[in-house]
Amino acid sequence: MSDIDIEVGLKNVFDRYQGATNELIPILQDTQETFGYLPEEAMKGIAQFISVPESHVYGVATFYEQFYFTRRGKHQIKVCYGTACHVKGATRVVETFERELGISHGETTEDYEYTLERVACVGACALAPVVVVGKKVYGDVAPGKVKKILGKD
Repeated sequence: MSDIDIEVGLKNVFDRYQGATNELIPILQDTQETFGYLPEEAMKGIAQFISVPESHVYGVATFYEQFYFTRRGKHQIKVCYGTACHVKGATRVVETFERELGISHGETTEDYEYTLERVACVGACALAPVVVVGKKVYGDVAPGKVKKILGKD
């Protein structure tokens, strides 16, 4: 991503804010929504915009798990690893996604199509095991359903 792209994206984000310190989290969220992650150049720009040290911006962004510092896939696959999902086979589901995508959980495919991650709980225990792709929730996921979820079936 070029500096010009980041500059234009940040300008669009900053146009909605006053530059107050208490706007940091919404600015981080909108920046991540714009770029798909928080590029280093954007973090510097945010620090300048709200007049705080870069370390403060990084401190807040690293505190919350919702923020990412590397580019993520267009399709983010989250496999629930809460107790119910874990007991009902989430590990086998993750392993199947890993084989199908050629990546491990926590990684992104080389073409930036998919990011695979395990999450603590999605709050749909009755549907265990659960997979969330984007905003779509899949319940009672068995390894045999993975290809269909990926559109390979």
